[in-house]
Amino acid sequence: MSHASRHVLILGGTTEARRLAAGLAAEPGLRVTTSLAGRVAAPRLPDSEVRIGGFGGPEGLARWLREHAVDALIDATHPFAGTISHNAAEAAATAHVPLLALRRPGWVPAPGDDWHPVASLDAAAALLPALPGTRIFLTTGRMGLAHFAHLTDLWFLVRSVDAPEPPHPPRMTTVLDRGPFTLEGERDLLRRHRIDILVTKNSGAAATAPKLTAAREAGIPVVVVSRPPTPEGVPEVGDPEGAVGWVRRLFSEANSH
Repeated sequence: MSHASRHVLILGGTTEARRLAAGLAAEPGLRVTTSLAGRVAAPRLPDSEVRIGGFGGPEGLARWLREHAVDALIDATHPFAGTISHNAAEAAATAHVPLLALRRPGWVPAPGDDWHPVASLDAAAALLPALPGTRIFLTTGRMGLAHFAHLTDLWFLVRSVDAPEPPHPPRMTTVLDRGPFTLEGERDLLRRHRIDILVTKNSGAAATAPKLTAAREAGIPVVVVSRPPTPEGVPEVGDPEGAVGWVRRLFSEANSH
């Protein structure tokens, strides 16, 4: 890379985004800013410049990219942050800034899993009454609880980092906790709360994967919400190392022109 400082904006909020910020911080001639949505009360901060809060849609993000002379944009948001990813694709195209999506690989079912894939939280809620059991472990995050609020005959165990606000299911117990979770802890949770069904998004994180193993061992069906596709035409890598490599190639090509 040249000695002229180049500016990389990371749309963050994930473990991968923090690892990427650390990896890019070690690269010479790079200025790194991580943007966090500000949804979690006490987020874990990466070791880079940080801005917190939304941009005001694709137009606001495009304006920010121009005003702060951003040379590369990396979308390292949660695999289910679909709106942000589409805003990023639109803004990058408008501002003519190269864009990369950093997406950890999704989970795949293992032998013995009883998975029920669905396309959305609404589809998950619609499926639950048809499955055997009334005690649901809901691990889809507090932002999506409204989709299950009408299910008055079911009891929900909800786990989230911050306390959920209504609308949410009327029969609900909340556990405030943040991963990583242990297999022993997940087994205990399923047993203690006599869980019949697990509902999860296919976020693909190792930190939250033990619940799938615990469900498999207990013979519990798992409703798995599929992740939205990466916007068309946006290149994708599966780990922070791949993203660092992309940044290196991008700027070495730019320097050679």
